[in-house]
Amino acid sequence: MSATRLIHPLSEFNAEIPPEEDGLFERIACGIESQGYVILPAALPHPVADSLVRYLSLLEEERFHQARIGRGLEQDRNPFIRRDKIYWMDDAHPGASQWFDWAARLKRYLNRRLFLGLFSFESHFALYHPGDFYKKHLDAFRGESNRVLTLVTYLNMGWEPGQGGELVVYAPDDGDEISKVVPAFGTMVIFLSEEFPHEVLAADRDRYSVAGWFRINGSINRQIDPPR
Repeated sequence: MSATRLIHPLSEFNAEIPPEEDGLFERIACGIESQGYVILPAALPHPVADSLVRYLSLLEEERFHQARIGRGLEQDRNPFIRRDKIYWMDDAHPGASQWFDWAARLKRYLNRRLFLGLFSFESHFALYHPGDFYKKHLDAFRGESNRVLTLVTYLNMGWEPGQGGELVVYAPDDGDEISKVVPAFGTMVIFLSEEFPHEVLAADRDRYSVAGWFRINGSINRQIDPPR
């Protein structure tokens, strides 16, 4: 099963953005254009968030597997760097359709607005048990990945600031802390994948998130560059 939905380039111009999403998409575009990232508390549309919660509720924890670092054949488990578990989403699953459709509309908007050349989207659920973490890292390294834009959103009801689990975002140039984001339900964080180091701090309770990456077309000789 593929976690990536490939969109033919011509379809970029065949579907309109619903008016109710235009304002949110513009806020995202402005943030990326002006500073390379945007943090939007409680901004994920409720129907999309609810569909993700329903999808997550159908998954057995045993279907999550220990996350790895690296890509392709070079992937490896390293509990000193990250301890979360992940489940790659199936875009054909009924519970995933609203999320992938929403991401496709956002992709079209950003391509029109910022000319990013985004081509596909991949996404997974992430589960952090109490004490789990993910040390400071980049989602993509220059010239070594075709991930362009990272999208993270949270599915944690009633999260309190003192419970930990924050996403810490760092500046690309000097590594100073930019923001510490509480993983509250519906909050979204979007940033350029090659630019912003970030880490996930340990929490006192189970912490659920959805991570997604918009990718450019890295195909060679008509072979689509695979995700992950």
